[in-house]
Amino acid sequence: MTMMKTLYFSLSLLAAGFSPALAQTTKFAPIPVMSIYRPVQLNGTADDALASGRVVQGSYAPAAHAGKRWRIAFLFPHMKDPYWSGCAYGVISEAKRLGVVADILPATGYDDLQGQVQKMDEAIAAGYDAIVISPISMTANNPSIARARAAGIPVLELANDSRSDDLNLKVTTSLRAMGMEATRWVIRDAQQRGLKSINIALLPGPMGAGWVKGEVDGTRIAAQEAPIEVNILDIRYGDSERGLQSQLTGRILSKHGRRLDYLLGCTGCAPAALAPLKTAGLSDKIRVVAYDLTGEIAHLIRTKAIYAAADTKGVSQARVAINAAVNLLEGRSKELPHTILIKLGMLDQQNLGSYPFDTSIAPDGHKVVLSYDPAKE
Repeated sequence: MTMMKTLYFSLSLLAAGFSPALAQTTKFAPIPVMSIYRPVQLNGTADDALASGRVVQGSYAPAAHAGKRWRIAFLFPHMKDPYWSGCAYGVISEAKRLGVVADILPATGYDDLQGQVQKMDEAIAAGYDAIVISPISMTANNPSIARARAAGIPVLELANDSRSDDLNLKVTTSLRAMGMEATRWVIRDAQQRGLKSINIALLPGPMGAGWVKGEVDGTRIAAQEAPIEVNILDIRYGDSERGLQSQLTGRILSKHGRRLDYLLGCTGCAPAALAPLKTAGLSDKIRVVAYDLTGEIAHLIRTKAIYAAADTKGVSQARVAINAAVNLLEGRSKELPHTILIKLGMLDQQNLGSYPFDTSIAPDGHKVVLSYDPAKE
């Protein structure tokens, strides 16, 4: 962001009632969640658990300060886009409040499965008390998760889903609902414009990642259920790195161009589509909607470059994950759910002024920190 854009976004968050200073020092409010209890479908996703388990509506409150300086490792896919910066903020701010060690160990991207597997092996060898993983793959991380459990280390899952049955707990959201809600917003918008049929294209992110499958599955479901005709003309998969996503956008536009009405993209994908759209002279015709929310995307919605975004509330997911890990280690949980789903949000022009940004994104100007140890304070 330029200095002026950063200032503008800071003011927009303050206008929405979001104080960076307060966000850094105040305990989070109880987070609306759905807790899903066993029995659930074997080797299933979080959405499979939602369909098969016992669902309890409620909220997740901040855990009490830890009674011990627990060491918790967090395995992220990368730190290349603001979504994971928000997750890092949620982890480190809560580690400070809880009095535990948190080390974020990122791989280099969704093409670095081996790197994430190696990070898991390093975390096992280092003897962390718990490991929280955001898996790169739906199934390829499963053997390393099993190795950690065999070593006696609890393993929790954050944000990205997998089909491992060796996890102590999943903390995520309905990834299918993420795709459905973004697409339903597109359908409502098209109806308000009087359109009887629409053509859309998807930039969901890297094939094989659980959240990407959820986006695409949810979009297909919403398209099939729509009261108007929704045609998915193209889906281009790839790492969320900006340069690659710009190239993928260019390929979509060269093939479909003026036939498109909407483009849906992931947190790194949607902003990357804007420059190719402008170059092609299609910014006014094709409306961009994001599958998830970051600070950058919130700014782009305010400036009407992006029209709307579903919100999986990454900061809230991270807060719940580290609190759940501490509660597990402290032996506070009588019956641990199989999955905790954070309830989705949806941001557009209509609710910008009242949206709870502190549940989703790091404070403006926040510098990413990957490690905290209360013994070094």
